[in-house]
Amino acid sequence: MALVLPQPFSFFALLLLFSLLHYCSCFNPKLFNVSKTASKWSPAGATWYGSATGAGSDGGACGYGNAVEQAPFSSKISAGGPSLFKSGKGCGACYQVKCNSNAACSGNPVAVVITDECPGGPCLSESVHFDLSGTAFGAMAISGRDNELRNAGILQIQYQRVDCNYPGVPVTFRIDAGSNPNYFAAVIEYADGDGDVGGVDLRQALDSDMWLPMQQSWGAVWKLNSGSELKAPFSFRLKETESGKTLQAGNVIPAGWQPGATYRSLVNFED
Repeated sequence: MALVLPQPFSFFALLLLFSLLHYCSCFNPKLFNVSKTASKWSPAGATWYGSATGAGSDGGACGYGNAVEQAPFSSKISAGGPSLFKSGKGCGACYQVKCNSNAACSGNPVAVVITDECPGGPCLSESVHFDLSGTAFGAMAISGRDNELRNAGILQIQYQRVDCNYPGVPVTFRIDAGSNPNYFAAVIEYADGDGDVGGVDLRQALDSDMWLPMQQSWGAVWKLNSGSELKAPFSFRLKETESGKTLQAGNVIPAGWQPGATYRSLVNFED
């Protein structure tokens, strides 16, 4: 079908029409979106640990294990000083970091997740400190100058809290290897929004209306020591720390569940 243009039709009008015809809603969300409430950058210190192109350590003090190396974390993680780690309550929180204090800095923001604790050294001497993975630290550099930036030592950076956003990835439950019919524990991963889950309740089989409160064991691990046999399938009710939003994930853990297994829900906070 030919496009018929009225006469006279200016060259600039033609350009405008061409741009409108070729516009599409093609925005592909990045791993993290800036929070609507987080618009001010604040100062912090930064170092890096582990291998130069690695993920710091395998999971560290939050319990994520080797998931830190895989998508959607993809090694863009950080250990946090006390004000970020918050005795484990900061696990899963998302931030953007950037630097301008070194010639190798690009000034472009890099999204990271708190997955570990930085308990000493500069992490205690500064009010806010990110001990980034080698991958995340190098990502703040101008292309090709990541090694130069990693050689800078302690770096002064800027940071801001952002919403977590894992497109197409639901909240995931990885069962602790020590779980049994009377004791259930799981690492909760990939929560959108706040990222750091502040409360978890468990509901047993389908005919039960009772929600049992779980306790934060350590890091992102939540546990329920019932003292009697728990009957699957299990559903969960999660509450985010800052927003107070709640999410129900029904029948995530099936009957016949296995310790060490990973089960994905069908929902997330941003759905």
